[in-house]
Amino acid sequence: MTSQTTIDTTGSGDRAPAALPEQPSATGLRGHPWLTLITVAVGVMMVALDGTIVAIANPAIQKDLGATFAQVQWITNGYFLSLAVSLITAGKLGDRFGHRQTFLIGVVGFAAASGAIGLSDSIGLVVTFRVFQGLFGALLMPAALGLLRATFPAEKLNMAIGIWGMVIGASTAGGPILGGVLVQHVSWQSVFFINVPVGLSALALGVLILRDHRADNAPRSFDLPGIGLLSGAMFCLVWALIKAPSWGWGDGRTWTFIAASVLGFALFSFWETKVKEPLIPLGLFRSVPLSAGVVLMVLMAIAFMGGLFFVTFYLQNVHGMDPVDAGLHLLPLTGMMIVGSPLAGAAITKLGPRIPLAGGMAATTIAMYGMSTLKADTGSALMSLWFALLGLGLAPVMVGATEVIVGNAPMELSGVAGGLQQAAMQIGGSLGTAVLGAVMASKVDGDLAGNWAAAGLPKLTDAQLAQASEAVQVGVAPVAKGTPAEIAAKITDVAHDTFISGMSLASLVAAGVAAVAILVALLTKRGENAEGGAGVGHI
Repeated sequence: MTSQTTIDTTGSGDRAPAALPEQPSATGLRGHPWLTLITVAVGVMMVALDGTIVAIANPAIQKDLGATFAQVQWITNGYFLSLAVSLITAGKLGDRFGHRQTFLIGVVGFAAASGAIGLSDSIGLVVTFRVFQGLFGALLMPAALGLLRATFPAEKLNMAIGIWGMVIGASTAGGPILGGVLVQHVSWQSVFFINVPVGLSALALGVLILRDHRADNAPRSFDLPGIGLLSGAMFCLVWALIKAPSWGWGDGRTWTFIAASVLGFALFSFWETKVKEPLIPLGLFRSVPLSAGVVLMVLMAIAFMGGLFFVTFYLQNVHGMDPVDAGLHLLPLTGMMIVGSPLAGAAITKLGPRIPLAGGMAATTIAMYGMSTLKADTGSALMSLWFALLGLGLAPVMVGATEVIVGNAPMELSGVAGGLQQAAMQIGGSLGTAVLGAVMASKVDGDLAGNWAAAGLPKLTDAQLAQASEAVQVGVAPVAKGTPAEIAAKITDVAHDTFISGMSLASLVAAGVAAVAILVALLTKRGENAEGGAGVGHI
């Protein structure tokens, strides 16, 4: 194994050795690289799937448990909030105690929380156990990356991360399809119960196959004040993004939480320069490629998650598709991510990450621009073209940005680096949904009254207009019961046209974000510490 190039992770300017201890060759099952990949992929699949599969089950949960709309929102918000806040700390736990143990605990906890949700008879219990799902899911994700980094040699690592990214992308995009089938033909509880056998399978595989890997100079203590400050800052930021659509971006509460988040990050940064073993050594960010990788993940998630948020409303409420049909229309996106991720891994191994990442964000830019041209009567073929191009563009970014972030961190901080990568994606997704949602709301609010009047419809009061605007923002036509068919048709046309104008503007903003990400991608390069487990295993 070649000697590792290390970076200063203490902030003091000293360079500490970050050598990986020699690992014995993997014989049989234990520590086998490809079997390790299969094992972590099974576990990570649960976490990625639950990010989207539950959205399809929400209406059934609301009806069965008699929940309010705000309570149902917290089924999703509670999960993402706990996941985003705890990812970096969870990565540190893996670095300290070993990624194998952390992964197994995460698998058991996630499956148990899933089973508890299926047995819950109140919305309060559902939300509570969703929070636990997020906490245990946070243990899984960075640990999976840490295990891959330590097991695979450098020449195979990008391919492994490509397949890992493929599993995440396919699970995320396939969630609505599987969720629709389960809710329609079984029950909403089955959406959660399905994680129990999957979790047990991941546990059995993990016990048999995973080998613990720890660097010689892994952290030996915990930065508890740092954990508190970072968790508080992350909570305030994500909370502000979650509540901004209902509070409003001009509301004092929104900006109070944003200000508290900025203050928390500032205090955290100051503290990290003073503590002996910081949670996130700020010297990590002296690596321009690593910093660029983090920013790239945020920008990619803003464009992807924010843009895709409106597509589901477009398919179901404008085109009138049921959840399963809408999910099937997203198969080109899923399919191209499945095909593109391992190909992207091979290309990055051969060319380095810069060209594939920039090319991927260029394809994403074109795809988001194409989605801005969708109309109410756009056919499936044209939609599929833009969805497929989006999947093709996202694949190298999911793979390459992960390699850039984790590969440019020292081995003993691979868990923290994995947590950074996942946290960047979660924050980007929250930002995309909040900011592009605000763009959509502003456009709809600005256009609806004029479009309504131009169609010759009866004038609305301010209260009626506000109520109609809320419906139109998700593509629903505000047609009152008993409205004559001719008037109902006009209202539907106005609602859909106004929604599409908002979606078009939001997609153009997402395209602009993706275009900026092309420039950020040019700052990336192959990981300086990407030797990984070059001495480990039979590939």
